[in-house]
Amino acid sequence: MAFVRRLTMQENTHSIFITGGTGYMGSPLVIALLQRGYKVRALTRPESAQKLPAGAQPIVGDALSNGYIHQVSGCDTFIHLVGVSHPSPAKAAEFRSVDLVALRQAVNAAMAAKVQHFIYVSVAHPAPAMKAYITVRQECEAIIRESGLNATILRPWYVLGPGHRWPYVLLPVYWLMERIPRMREGALRLGLVTLPQILNALVTAVEAPCHGTRIMDVQAIRRQSTENEVAVQF
Repeated sequence: MAFVRRLTMQENTHSIFITGGTGYMGSPLVIALLQRGYKVRALTRPESAQKLPAGAQPIVGDALSNGYIHQVSGCDTFIHLVGVSHPSPAKAAEFRSVDLVALRQAVNAAMAAKVQHFIYVSVAHPAPAMKAYITVRQECEAIIRESGLNATILRPWYVLGPGHRWPYVLLPVYWLMERIPRMREGALRLGLVTLPQILNALVTAVEAPCHGTRIMDVQAIRRQSTENEVAVQF
């Protein structure tokens, strides 16, 4: 069970288009948004449509093409979560052929639909590792900025959760580094966040859209869990 931030709203009127809605973050996020009364359209491959949480409207298509562009019309929020799973240095070519291409298509679709708010999960940087991955994510951030869309960009380093628990062994190391002045800034910037924390941050981004570009770093993502929360199954 995860916990997602509860905000007081008179009514939930957002209509949301999401890519990556059957993934590690996407599936519990879709559940959270549906529970809060939002309309959710989720881009999905034909073989994954049955994995979508009940209540979401499946939009069958390919995140790497522009075939879904007209399906975004009427949505005010676009959440882009598509990316290569389990990133590693060996996947440098995939980052460019999947992450970068999918982001370009998403931005084009959001612009065509005159979406009011674009939300993107990037990665914390600078960092001493995963150079190719970070480079592509920085290019994606630049594309978003150049588009003129109002956008929230989240920058986690690693998201702890089901199937992603091995970095828990590093927590004592982080605790120590955060207390050494010369290491503190890097340890905080590249800190670990939990799946509930990033879900809270994503819900916050939906419910408090920004003007211009807003960056939510690791510390900002963690702060969302200090607010009231609502349980979400995943």
